[in-house]
Amino acid sequence: MPSSKNPRKADTAATDVRRARRVFAIEVAALQAVAKRLDAGFAEAIEILASCRGKIVVTGLGKSGIICRKIAATLTSTGSPAVFLHAAEAVHGDAGVFTKGDCVIALSTSGETEVVALLPIVKRLNLPLIALTGRRTSTLGAAADVVLDVGVAEEACPMGLAPTASTTVALAMGDALAVVLLERKGFDRNDFAGIHPGGALGRRFLKVSELMHGDEQMPLVGGSAGFSQTLMEITSKRLGITGVVNGRGRLIGAITDGDVRRALERLGDLRQARAGELMSKAPKTIGADALGEQAVALMERHSITALFVVHPRSGHPLGVIHLHDLLKAGVV
Repeated sequence: MPSSKNPRKADTAATDVRRARRVFAIEVAALQAVAKRLDAGFAEAIEILASCRGKIVVTGLGKSGIICRKIAATLTSTGSPAVFLHAAEAVHGDAGVFTKGDCVIALSTSGETEVVALLPIVKRLNLPLIALTGRRTSTLGAAADVVLDVGVAEEACPMGLAPTASTTVALAMGDALAVVLLERKGFDRNDFAGIHPGGALGRRFLKVSELMHGDEQMPLVGGSAGFSQTLMEITSKRLGITGVVNGRGRLIGAITDGDVRRALERLGDLRQARAGELMSKAPKTIGADALGEQAVALMERHSITALFVVHPRSGHPLGVIHLHDLLKAGVV
């Protein structure tokens, strides 16, 4: 907090905050205005992108080029392959990235930048063109199959020179295209996981099948197994649990350390007890294709530390996943 003993510093701080709020107000107003202007043209743009047989080429330059990079990256990461093409470099050979079957998103607030030099190439290859511009009647706007109006009443820059509100609006329009497109395509969490294998995102989207203990590592006993055998299975597999299966190999229960303690209180002498008497019926299970973070959520909901992974139709156990596995993998 500014010191009351330094009024000049306090006044400067208050002015800074007031100016920052003005920036936010201008950009919020610009976003709201563009949202109100959305019309059937946006739906036409989605149709073009959804039916694109090739890649989406997103082009611009300067500050708009930076926004284009983000739009291309968002499209690609949500299931619509896209590349960024620097408009100035394109006329020096990079236009070779265009191939038949592609579609183009061109961003230029004025609609009169070097982007227009690409129009003959786009038209020659008969590529659908979506223009993000603030001037429908510009050279770019007139050449486009669809124009998405990203014009703003004013920039947040007090001189009206630095692209600020206009780049914010263009970025939001790109996000809108990407999100509506992924919903149209039915792109889901599993699809997202498949193209984000690395880093924190990749760890979040590891599948249960990649983390579970299967085959010989999976603790299992039959319902008629004695207490000693059951305890040995829990201890030797070191997961604090064993599954219980019936004669057809279907999972019918699970026994944890806690179940053993509760059975001891209930039955006293456990030497003659069978696994079927010790188990908790209808154990919590999960599918092999579920995501690790879904396993974490299920464990948290039921206050447990392990889940059996079962076949969706037969109910046969495929493995077991423990909270420690999820912690070790960095999912938690």
